[in-house]
Amino acid sequence: MTCSIRVSLAALAVALATTAPTQALAQSASAQSAPAQSSTPAAAPTAAEDLAAMRAQLEAMTKRINALEAQLAARQAAAAEPQLAQQSAGLPIVATAPTMAAAAAPAPTPAPAPVPAATPASGASPTKLAKKDGSSLTIRGYAQVRYNHILSGDVDAPAGRSRLRSVQDSGIGSDTNFSFRRIRLVFQGDLGNGISYYLQPDFAVAVNNQSSGERRENFAQLRDAYVDIALDKNREFKLRLGQSKVPFGWENLQSSSNRIPLDRTDGINSAVPGERDIGLVAYYTPASVQAIWDDLSKDGQKLFGNYGAFGLGVFNGQGTNRPERNDGLMTVAMGTWPVRLDGLGPMFKDQVFEFGGALMHNTIRPEVRSGGVSEVGFKERRVGLHAVLYPKPFGIQAEWAWGKGPQFDTATQSIDLKGLSGGYVMAMYRVNDFLPGSFIPFARWERYRGGWKAAVNAPRLETQDFEVGFEWAPVKPIELTLSYARMQRREADERRTGRAEGNVVRAQVQWNY
Repeated sequence: MTCSIRVSLAALAVALATTAPTQALAQSASAQSAPAQSSTPAAAPTAAEDLAAMRAQLEAMTKRINALEAQLAARQAAAAEPQLAQQSAGLPIVATAPTMAAAAAPAPTPAPAPVPAATPASGASPTKLAKKDGSSLTIRGYAQVRYNHILSGDVDAPAGRSRLRSVQDSGIGSDTNFSFRRIRLVFQGDLGNGISYYLQPDFAVAVNNQSSGERRENFAQLRDAYVDIALDKNREFKLRLGQSKVPFGWENLQSSSNRIPLDRTDGINSAVPGERDIGLVAYYTPASVQAIWDDLSKDGQKLFGNYGAFGLGVFNGQGTNRPERNDGLMTVAMGTWPVRLDGLGPMFKDQVFEFGGALMHNTIRPEVRSGGVSEVGFKERRVGLHAVLYPKPFGIQAEWAWGKGPQFDTATQSIDLKGLSGGYVMAMYRVNDFLPGSFIPFARWERYRGGWKAAVNAPRLETQDFEVGFEWAPVKPIELTLSYARMQRREADERRTGRAEGNVVRAQVQWNY
């Protein structure tokens, strides 16, 4: 529009410049031929004066056009600022009044280019949904298929003698091959105002048929269902309410999807079989500690999960998915602290060492073979220590626990309060970019002497295993674990005595989604 006005004004100026001299000559000729008069009115404006006046008007119009152009440019710049901000933030651009008006003008539009089909990421990425109110939902999970085979040893035994079995994996036994160990689906997200939630069922739980006693597999069971409430802006303090993991034992808190060996150890897991209970926990994580954990996570290290550096909680104390059977509460306190070792010299560059411990005070009534639970509650006391040197590339992990808990006494044929102790030591070596992917060979020794309170009559376990193996993740969604174990175990059945021995080969494929 301004360009057309300028062209018209230029043409008008040219016309005036060419016609004004001609008009001046004509007026001069007519004045010479006209007779003189005695008296004349005031002289009319000359052509030169007319031309000067028109040029003045032309200059005024040009200044006005320049002012209008400046205003239009300012408005266009102001309208473009929110669009640029939305584009930089990755948000859809909303048309403002000038752009909407321009869009309304009819103009030919080219055919849209074909949109390429969405392709999945190289690794398994969780599905995340966001809502306008600030809440969100993330869906993810994993599944594990195992194969167990006893190469030699006490696959079966006469009545009253222990068979080679494990409380950690019911797939170790006679006439077993493939089985689902876990099929997990996680729903988690934010509700706004510092409140988040977590829900996890497992679809690989086994139960017994009520009519024949035959085992049935792949039933659904609730594992986690809790809500987190942040108590400060930085979320260093938080409360967790619902069914969640009990903060006792570093490997108990670590997810089975991150653990390098296939199973947890009896000595640590005996404190909280199933790892979970219903209760309330307070967690605190200083920003300095969280920064170290964030760096380890970016490096691909296998951490122990979304738990604080310090935790204090109260729970029912009867175990996972079991009703409360007494008026007492299980009290648990835990602390863990990572330390960077760079200051010790080049040998420890980027190394992180983490150490800590936990305390447990509980009253429990174990299940009895005659039905129901024991008439009296047993006062359980435990203390545990842990230490982890993250593999960069070499690492060591160790835990040990001591205390007293319920245990079946074969002499009195009753449950009594007895001492217990057990733990493990594991060495590992992490190799990145291995054929391809990451490769972690490991060797672990474990030992436990004490009761297993989750089984009927709290039978005594006598475990001593040595296991070697490796975990290989060729791509992010897939992890392959292969191990060999020399096992010495007392079966978790108070009616059987002695220790069974054997050599076991195990394999597992885990896929993350």
